[in-house]
Amino acid sequence: MPIPLTRIQRSALVATLVAAPALAQSLPAPVEKTLSNGMRLLMVERHDKPTIAVGWVAHVGSANERPGITGIAHLFEHMMFKGTSTIGTRDIKRDRELNLAQDRLRAEIRKEDSLLRAKQQRGEIADMTDPKVRSPHHQQLIESFEKLVKEQQELLVKDEFSKVYSQAGGVNLNAFTNTDVTTYIQTIPSNKLELWTWMESDRLRDPVFREFYKERDVVFEERRMRTESTPTGKFEEAFEAMTWTAHPYHWPTIGWASDVASITREQANEFFATFYAPNNITAVLVGDFKADEAAALCERYFGRIPANPKGVPEVITLEPKQIAEKRMYAEADTTPSVEIAWKGVASGHADQYALDLLGEILNGRSGRLYKALVLDQKVATNVRAANQDRKYAGIFALEGTVSGDRKPEEVEKAIYAELEKIQKEGVTAQELQKVKNQAQANTFRRLEDNFFLMIQLAVADATTGYREFLESPKKTEAVTAADVQRVAKDYLVKESRNVVIYTRKPGSAPAAVDPEMEAIPEEARGMIKAQLAQIEKATDAEKLKAGLARMEAGAGSVPAEQKPIFDLMMKKIRARIEQLAKEAK
Repeated sequence: MPIPLTRIQRSALVATLVAAPALAQSLPAPVEKTLSNGMRLLMVERHDKPTIAVGWVAHVGSANERPGITGIAHLFEHMMFKGTSTIGTRDIKRDRELNLAQDRLRAEIRKEDSLLRAKQQRGEIADMTDPKVRSPHHQQLIESFEKLVKEQQELLVKDEFSKVYSQAGGVNLNAFTNTDVTTYIQTIPSNKLELWTWMESDRLRDPVFREFYKERDVVFEERRMRTESTPTGKFEEAFEAMTWTAHPYHWPTIGWASDVASITREQANEFFATFYAPNNITAVLVGDFKADEAAALCERYFGRIPANPKGVPEVITLEPKQIAEKRMYAEADTTPSVEIAWKGVASGHADQYALDLLGEILNGRSGRLYKALVLDQKVATNVRAANQDRKYAGIFALEGTVSGDRKPEEVEKAIYAELEKIQKEGVTAQELQKVKNQAQANTFRRLEDNFFLMIQLAVADATTGYREFLESPKKTEAVTAADVQRVAKDYLVKESRNVVIYTRKPGSAPAAVDPEMEAIPEEARGMIKAQLAQIEKATDAEKLKAGLARMEAGAGSVPAEQKPIFDLMMKKIRARIEQLAKEAK
């Protein structure tokens, strides 16, 4: 199973729609084809090296879920690597029998869980997940279920799906889920395109969700590590829920804990049939191939998958206009800080591009906020700003970390003062052109790499349609200083803002400061530390070198706010490679 991307890494991959006018000349429109079953195909031929960046995006994310099954879109990111009738098992007949037997036992276990849930609601027990509150029958059911899981594990060919690709020369095999899309990506040698079309169509046509309940537990543990075991994870989740009143963005992509622990295979089958049908999927190929031959292969393999005649349910819940500021105060083992989120716009909205550039003017070490709050006033050690548009709605977010004995409210006040200057005086033509030039340079670096271009096209097509991606350069260049001033006035208003103030929990001592980790956003540090620990344990120098090469190739495409993460990861990988080289002598 590929290592999951962190939330910060995912945002680095998908934050791509700020561009520049010359881009329109450098990126030809993809060859577009719709297969007989409604699946879309986007192809860009580039014959400079014998590889193809390939991927497909299911137009589904956590926004397409409902209460009771939150987290199921992310769970599928895991399940889609479990294999098919052909791949992943030594005995498919017994494998399927065990799946059915597990489902029957889980149905009985759910009845026992319902009884415990009712007892917890009545206050008769404190925690329904505590093994001590189970009845003897409940415990016996669980033990019988675990025996079935153990038997199935003995039939599995572990990670066979990934191994087939690796043996064929495939690299970068991964997947990511966010609120709006689920994307499966990799790079293959040019002569392995038919293998990819067969493998990917096979897992869409004939998936076997083996180890379903075990993998569900893996996701539950991932949630615990990412959210509940980090200093601010639970608060970030609560802040997001406070910010969105009605929209499905209200719940986390990884899902609420009670939902993740209760999702059934039957619900998964229904979700898959609805959202993983070919008429809700776009495949993207960028690299060394001929479009007509690739289209024929895709029709041959993907075209055999039946469409969903019902289509997918539309996300119809709109976020109501926010009419009052909302505030949250949190005590945590973290450096005091403030985070502010205003309601923004959806991807592709006419004001998206002005908000993007406003974010860039405020963000970074050369941005207005850093100069004012960190260098001049010295009330903060770090500040960030970003427009975060999504498929259905968006937010404009700012955050600042307190310096020394200053208070989060002082940082908050200083932020508002800088915004008020823009609202009253506007921005200069020079600083606007500067961020446009930076966007142009970043975009060209992204587009030079086939892998990143493939991801951008896939995400854009599932979000706004890829044509909006092609149009974004001229729309960005058309933004004026007056546009930036206007959106600052229209969107960054008191009634639309949501604020969380973090203060240190009483009695907790400030932790020793690691300058490198301090530069990384608080919510990402837990996951980054876990990945650094994996690097320290790595023993395959060649794999580390290959991973380092991929990161170096994509480093130029990383937004400024995520650069400290990539720099630290690359530094640690280089150090581990050197250490392994010394040990080998």
